[in-house]
Amino acid sequence: MATRTMIKPEERFFSDGGGYNHPAEDPKSECFLNVWDWDQLRMVKLKGTSKIFPPDEGHEIRILAQFADYLSPEVRAVSINDDGLITGVSTDPEEDDTVWVPYFRFETIPSLADCRTIQYSKLQELGRFGPNVDLSSYEDESGNHQTVAFKFNSWWKPMRMQMAWDELHLLKSLPPHPNLLRLDRVVLEDVESRVIGFTTKYIPGGTLETSKVPFRFEWLQQLTQVVDFLNLELGIMHQDLAPRNLLVDPDTHKLVLFDFNFAARGKDGLISGKDDVSGVVFTLYELITNDTHFTSIAPWDRNIDMVQSISEWPCNRELDSDVSVFRNFLNEWVAKRRSGGDMERYLNAPNQLAWPDLPTPPEYNVPFQLGEYADGKPYMATGARTRRTAMKLGQFCFRWEREPQSRLLKKKEGENAT
Repeated sequence: MATRTMIKPEERFFSDGGGYNHPAEDPKSECFLNVWDWDQLRMVKLKGTSKIFPPDEGHEIRILAQFADYLSPEVRAVSINDDGLITGVSTDPEEDDTVWVPYFRFETIPSLADCRTIQYSKLQELGRFGPNVDLSSYEDESGNHQTVAFKFNSWWKPMRMQMAWDELHLLKSLPPHPNLLRLDRVVLEDVESRVIGFTTKYIPGGTLETSKVPFRFEWLQQLTQVVDFLNLELGIMHQDLAPRNLLVDPDTHKLVLFDFNFAARGKDGLISGKDDVSGVVFTLYELITNDTHFTSIAPWDRNIDMVQSISEWPCNRELDSDVSVFRNFLNEWVAKRRSGGDMERYLNAPNQLAWPDLPTPPEYNVPFQLGEYADGKPYMATGARTRRTAMKLGQFCFRWEREPQSRLLKKKEGENAT
């Protein structure tokens, strides 16, 4: 069922730094650690000592996971004793270290002017795929219900702002292609029509990471063809090819590639070892063998010879052709792509996609007090700021906080029972 689509427990929390009052090695040193919860889309500050929160060991995630679903939405900080027990909570807004995300008004982005839009309030949540991605539905202008994946940027990080900007524009710029998932609508918040995300068509059945459907030889052909199209025609490098980013459309029975948040455009954003030729090789190896250990190796520390030099790939998935058919085709394609001049062909693709650079949010020009000088005079700054500072300045803040999905599921079960 759609409502059972949930964020994986191991992906739910992210430790976002903190501070220690004394040397972190001292077990009595008081400290605080901020943890971002992708399920409730909120920051929680945990306070304790180095004994319970030794640096770089991730204990804060394990501890918060035990009670995160039971915290009031107003709680900003939780005090933990050395036994891992809660000794107090705080609802003081000054404890909230969430950094403000300055979303752009739709009217100020001419490059998106021809995109269809949908208001956030019109989206109905059906499930949560993972960090920053929900399963949603809406009613279109003709009264038809559309089921979509809703991707949003709820957490401030410079790289995430850049990735969100680039992915939205890339999807908007993609030409129609049977093996690519394109933009559906731009999502606007309801008060000031600021861009907070986008939707794409929902393709049921799960990704090839979770679905164990027999893998067809034609899907490998389609994968190499769409990679060639992206790389050599559009000058786009996906850079995150993996079974988790591949779907099979039940209507067309074609392979569909999605998730372009790591994509490079020409030289911009290229990451060593994440070229798409390598991505295809490791993806096919994983699909056939079900061996995922190469995914734990940093891209710059692995190369395709690690799997291509294996004489026999153990087949742990149903295929419509012999493993040798897949490997022979793969080897010929790799040889063709690696025959020389491949990077030049990519950098000189004939129909390169183009879009404007990420602008500086105009709100960043508004100064705020960051601290005080020794003589007591205020130290003013511009640029990124916390959400509480932005609110004091009267700057628009979109609030993402929501109930934990476990609570929503219990409500749904109660409704179904009655």
